[in-house]
Amino acid sequence: MESLKAGIVSRGHVVGSFVNTGSPICAEIMARAGFDFLAVDAEHSPVDVPQTFSLIQAIASGNPACAPLVRLPHTGYAEIKRYMDAGAVGVIAPMVNTRAQAEEVVAAVKYPPFGRRGVGYCRANGYGTAIAEGVAADNDATFVCVQVEHVDAVTNLDEIIGVPGVDAVFIGPYDLSASMGLTAQFDHPDVIAAINRTHTTCQAKGIISGIHVVQPDPAAVARFIRDGYGFIACGLDITFLANACSDGLTRIRQGIADAG
Repeated sequence: MESLKAGIVSRGHVVGSFVNTGSPICAEIMARAGFDFLAVDAEHSPVDVPQTFSLIQAIASGNPACAPLVRLPHTGYAEIKRYMDAGAVGVIAPMVNTRAQAEEVVAAVKYPPFGRRGVGYCRANGYGTAIAEGVAADNDATFVCVQVEHVDAVTNLDEIIGVPGVDAVFIGPYDLSASMGLTAQFDHPDVIAAINRTHTTCQAKGIISGIHVVQPDPAAVARFIRDGYGFIACGLDITFLANACSDGLTRIRQGIADAG
């Protein structure tokens, strides 16, 4: 399977989504739809490590080419390695505001000599059947994405993306705007400036820029791709479901009204 990093290099961008419900059925359906990656959201949902394990299996069942990621609940070493052992091919680390936090994430994802991830029998290495090749492949292919979602992270961005092993920066527009006292004011000049500064700094340093289009909006996704973003998440399972239900009911009611 082509690694997520290789996919971005070869195609210029990847488009994925988030799994928030904890439903393996939703994860499998979304993988079959053809997303390049699906990120299990362990930050903003009740999903734990055992549930994540099942969700990663469901993603693989739906589409082996869909990269399973985990948006971490925090940047702690002990939990990161458990998600990686469950079969995640990368992480999205929340609220990384300092170089030290970025270093901690990379160290937990990568095996020695590049990091300090422990080696043990797990799903990631075929339950012990492919340890040597699994360690070598994982160190090369695993995807480390840090979230810039606080004004402090924007201030410290050069130091954060200077950490070897950081592949991408994922802008969290809601939390970033909230940290500026401008929650969800995405058209505010200061919010726009912070997002643009993050993106242009990443481009200048050869780091992949990512962003979340929370409400599924194909036009917005296309615009970010044209602007040079390489790692784009579109929606979540819950927003796709909510929007489909709302749109369907609106059409039904409109059809009833038109027929009457």
